[in-house]
Amino acid sequence: MTERPGGYALNAPQEASPLHRPGARGRGARSNVSGRFESQGREAFDDGWTDADGEPPKLATMVLRDASKSIISTNQSPDISFDQSINPYRGCEHGCIYCYARPSHAYWGYSPGLDFESVIFAKPDGPALLEAHFNKVGYQPKPIMIGANTDAWQPLERERQHTRDLLKVCARYKHPISVITKSALIRRDLDILAPMAADGLVKAAISITTLDRRLARDMEPRAAAPHRRLETITALKQAGIPVTVMMAPVIPALTDHEIEPLLEAAAKAGADNAAYVLLRLPLEIRDLFREWLADHRPDSAARVMSLIRQMRGGKDYDANWGARGRGTGPYAKLIASRFRNAIKRYGLDAPRVALDTGRFERPLGSAQQPGLF
Repeated sequence: MTERPGGYALNAPQEASPLHRPGARGRGARSNVSGRFESQGREAFDDGWTDADGEPPKLATMVLRDASKSIISTNQSPDISFDQSINPYRGCEHGCIYCYARPSHAYWGYSPGLDFESVIFAKPDGPALLEAHFNKVGYQPKPIMIGANTDAWQPLERERQHTRDLLKVCARYKHPISVITKSALIRRDLDILAPMAADGLVKAAISITTLDRRLARDMEPRAAAPHRRLETITALKQAGIPVTVMMAPVIPALTDHEIEPLLEAAAKAGADNAAYVLLRLPLEIRDLFREWLADHRPDSAARVMSLIRQMRGGKDYDANWGARGRGTGPYAKLIASRFRNAIKRYGLDAPRVALDTGRFERPLGSAQQPGLF
């Protein structure tokens, strides 16, 4: 594995010392502790390699080729609204400290910390794999979520364009998709998405965690600024695409006071619906988030974690279906009630759009639809 700024100590305890977290400029995680599957642990220490102003050096992104033989992932989770999805990238440069996808990086031998946001697996074969999937004998179309685990329009997409190429395949086959992102880069692809929306083939969700620019920069260092996400809602809506605003996650004592103003701003921008997910801290995310709180919001840290435990049955996390996204207890019920009332107040309760699966067709020249000559 490539060594990171600050150095590593092998065979060290899994939890990084709170006094020696080098972090990296422009990144969300403060450490790069080994994943739970590694035989050797490591923790960061200060080896003196800081720049003149005392800040840790920048951390470049490493891109690796993902040689997966399939492109569509499936799930059977009863509290998720889709059962198949596509993620053009593993890992995400946005660097959101709360990202529920971070623990997945441990499966590939990389840290859910800084590695997750700086070692990105790209899938250049994705479009060809998707086309082959659509051409399978007996394939029955049903909506596919694009970007469910990591953001399909993260900064790397500007150069690689794997997501755009996947959209082109879906458009050619008239295959229904839903998309979710917190990136304004999706506006680049309106030339593909708008015609699909006219045929009832696409709907979108834009994730906005906070309207506070400083907090957003600290929590989501490489994601679009809040006002850019609002502008993106407007652009998508003007292109005829149904839009849901996702307040995900809601963080108690940090962002929950913004429920009403955030939904009001989203409604003014043109959103049709709204939904939320309570902060989740499974596996390595728990310690990564605690580190982040200690560095960026030390005065709020104890209050935030106390409220999280109040909504998780006294634990940092409850993985049970249903409860994992909403929490339990009085404070969780208060958040749910406020969200429901705000949705009604700001008119974010339009009927959910059902995507059209009946338009699917294999274009001439495909494996299952040969040309006439």
